[in-house]
Amino acid sequence: MALSFPWIYPVRFAQFIFGIIVLGLTAYVVSLWWASGSTVNFMLFNGVWTPFVAVPFLVLAPTYFPNLAHRLILVGVELVTMIFWFAGFIALAVALPAASYCHGSACSCLQAATVFGAFEWVLFAITSATAVMGVMRSGPSGKTANVGV
Repeated sequence: MALSFPWIYPVRFAQFIFGIIVLGLTAYVVSLWWASGSTVNFMLFNGVWTPFVAVPFLVLAPTYFPNLAHRLILVGVELVTMIFWFAGFIALAVALPAASYCHGSACSCLQAATVFGAFEWVLFAITSATAVMGVMRSGPSGKTANVGV
């Protein structure tokens, strides 16, 4: 008999790592440009929010703080984080010049942050859809609805 390993843990680990990568890339750009702009600062916020607030809450709250882990709060954190990443990577992609005009380390870092932000959005879209489907399948008490009755 094979052991069943939940697929969510590797996804959460990837979300954590991608958040740290975006944090490093955008922090480097902010250190180069004192007035880096609100788009880069928002991606820096996403890079802090995800690995230090959202992912630890989504992983630890259901186990260690069940009173804080109401199913709708978990879905809310998932959806808000997904929207943050979508808005951030789209805004950064629009603000960057075309690839042929993008020269220098700062521009390359922002291109990489855009790509990792898009990957992060895809990961949160998957986990958000899973969380929303789980809430829709459960009854008013939070337990799975008995469909056969």
